[in-house]
Amino acid sequence: MTRRLVVGGALAALCGVLFLSLQTEKPGWWERLWYPLKYEQIVRGHARNYDLDPDLLAAVIYQESRFKARARSQSGAVGLMQLLPSTAQGIAVHTGGSQFRVSDLYNPEINVRYGAWYLRHLIEKYRDERTALAAYNAGQDNVDRWRSDGGGIRFSETRAYVKRVEEVKEIYRRAYGADLRR
Repeated sequence: MTRRLVVGGALAALCGVLFLSLQTEKPGWWERLWYPLKYEQIVRGHARNYDLDPDLLAAVIYQESRFKARARSQSGAVGLMQLLPSTAQGIAVHTGGSQFRVSDLYNPEINVRYGAWYLRHLIEKYRDERTALAAYNAGQDNVDRWRSDGGGIRFSETRAYVKRVEEVKEIYRRAYGADLRR
């Protein structure tokens, strides 16, 4: 009985050391386990089409929905990139869409296309990725007000969102490397 406890304890310690080592070293295969990349062709294609860093686009999707196409927030945001139907309807008009249905936002291809277009629009408007991410999270009206007041991001939730998307972007860059930029 004592021997079993010693062996069990040694195995548990070894597993703990191995886990901590992997968490510290963060090899690509390990990070891919924790940060999956679903809909890779869609992400890559729309990143290319809208001249976005594919790691950034993947990070926004991860942070918004964890790549769950059926995600819906309490505020009514829908799909992979958590677009509000009113925002998506405006994007549909700007991109030549003739008919818009909220159910379209559950379609990964449409959702990522609209979200990528919107992210590109925000980057062009603000000329700064961090500010664009803040607007993606908190809305353009809030960001415009903060900027006109000469201040930075006023919402702690939005500051955390921007920081987390930037961290996840670097994780995707390390984990998927050139594969995402093919």
